[in-house]
Amino acid sequence: MTVSYPRDPNTPVSHLPFSPVVVAGELVLISGQASVDETGQIVSDTFEGEFRRSIENVRKVLAAAGCTLADVIQTRNYVRDPADVPLYNQLYREYFSEPFPTRTTITNCLPPALKYEIEAVAVKPKGQG
Repeated sequence: MTVSYPRDPNTPVSHLPFSPVVVAGELVLISGQASVDETGQIVSDTFEGEFRRSIENVRKVLAAAGCTLADVIQTRNYVRDPADVPLYNQLYREYFSEPFPTRTTITNCLPPALKYEIEAVAVKPKGQG
């Protein structure tokens, strides 16, 4: 199995020791993406602002691997405040549609600096594996 760590100029990076994306065969594994800028600095915002920035970071990381949000088969989501879960479900439907990826959502698990974080697993489109 071939393993690669694709990155392009738009791929968000972190100063922490992890790769934003690993491609193993046809599987694309995306590290947790939060509301950070292109240098990995946290951008505090409303829950909606942090959610949208996190998903856009996932979109950029997927693009480096030749994928889109439509190729995502699983997400793991971390929502700091359970009161934000209804809005989270509403926003999630803007980015993912049926058949939805499998999904896990955990609340009360992020530090005060973050309201939302998402990990994802995707499958490379046919012909790109």
